[in-house]
Amino acid sequence: METWLSLLPPLIAIGAALLTREVILSLFLGIVSGSLILADFSVTQGLTDSFQVVFAQVADPEWAVPNIIFLLVLGGLTALVSASGGAEGFGRWAMSKVKSRSGAQMVPFASGCAVFIDDYFNCLAVGQIARPITDRQGVSRAKLAYILDSTAAPICILVPLSSWGAYLLSQIAKPIEQYDVGLTPITAFIALVPANYYAILALLLLLLTIWLRIDLGPMKKHEQQAMNNVRKDRVDTEDPGNRAVDLVLPLAVLIGATLFFILQTGGYFSKNKDVVQALGDANVMISLLYAGVISVIFAAVLYIPRKRVRAKDFLPTFSKGMESMLGAVVILVLAWSIGDIVKKLGTGEYLAGLVKSASLPLEVMPVALFVIAGIMAFATGTSWGTFAIMIPIGAAVAGQFSPDWVLPFIGAVLAGAVFGDHCSPISDTTILSSAGAQCDHIDHVRTQLPYALLAAGSAGIGYLVYGFSHQVWLGLAASTICIVAILLFIKKRTATA
Repeated sequence: METWLSLLPPLIAIGAALLTREVILSLFLGIVSGSLILADFSVTQGLTDSFQVVFAQVADPEWAVPNIIFLLVLGGLTALVSASGGAEGFGRWAMSKVKSRSGAQMVPFASGCAVFIDDYFNCLAVGQIARPITDRQGVSRAKLAYILDSTAAPICILVPLSSWGAYLLSQIAKPIEQYDVGLTPITAFIALVPANYYAILALLLLLLTIWLRIDLGPMKKHEQQAMNNVRKDRVDTEDPGNRAVDLVLPLAVLIGATLFFILQTGGYFSKNKDVVQALGDANVMISLLYAGVISVIFAAVLYIPRKRVRAKDFLPTFSKGMESMLGAVVILVLAWSIGDIVKKLGTGEYLAGLVKSASLPLEVMPVALFVIAGIMAFATGTSWGTFAIMIPIGAAVAGQFSPDWVLPFIGAVLAGAVFGDHCSPISDTTILSSAGAQCDHIDHVRTQLPYALLAAGSAGIGYLVYGFSHQVWLGLAASTICIVAILLFIKKRTATA
């Protein structure tokens, strides 16, 4: 279709979600509106297609089914860990090591940077580790969700040894050969890193706000409420039998098994592939599912003989935990569904066409690519789909002038896609960050948005500097100075207020 009508479904879903806070209803309205457009506004056909597209997502055996089952299994595992006293024991241990709110926030930051293998895994695994610590120090669930989201895609896209890195290597291979960049895919990926301003700034902004103790916009309210509600005296009333090991060991098994199965399904052991090739060929969702099942079995062996969870309570506790994830599963399925709708409508292609038809000066093309890629990822909820559409366009624009500009232009596309994905309510990473932190989804979207906009505005200034100077590092320096100056100004104002 590729007309302005293709923008309506995602705008309806996002706008309604932000206004009403009813995420499920809002996503379904977006799906229905898109189906009506595809059905030439036939009400009966549109409604029928709406349900069919949702059912099609649930029935996808390669992606959706293992994804959904893993989320449910993780919910069950979380309930078992809580019932065993592992979360309480870990929280008590953490209180003896982590003495401040800033220190508590540094735990998910450092863990998120270390667990860079996959953004889904990052959000969910780090959330399990960090919640007992951040809860004890009065850090809000909204702040934890922001930390998880900011160390998911932004770190995965900067590391070649990740599922994102493997995908991007396949996406940039053809452009760098076509425009004679003179680099291999892996060296080109490394050269792209300093051009990905938004990902770098998102991590820098997170680190600086933790260090300077700055809360932006509505995050202040959530942090104040968390500090008011924290009960530090819980340490004295806990069961001394609650042990940190009951949380650490199941999660260690989950992480180790996930890494093993990713390499195994990617052919690292059987076909002698290197790590990067194995990551590119791995079935990440099946790997997560297998690892989740193994970690639950391990939890049974760890808890039942020691009566941390009684045998008769094991399955009921597990089932109750699965139920707690149903809301996140429904939101995720509907987000996939609207993603399928906008793909059929050609929303991404329509936005890409605006870039092709625009007669913009070369100097502003990097920031234009950044903005369009951001809008596309925000509207479609997918950065990977944006990569597939916009990387060839960015490379083609740069290739008309000089091979030296190809990688920075691609970097602008990557940065824009991560920005749009980072703040989109229908992005799966945003949804899973809410789930990992056990935070209300719209609270996460609203509290994260000021941070994302600040990083994006600073990145945009950097791309303007690059456009006029053609110096990647100068643009990065300009954007870094911008974000640091703004934060120091905010810190000074709050100190004198």
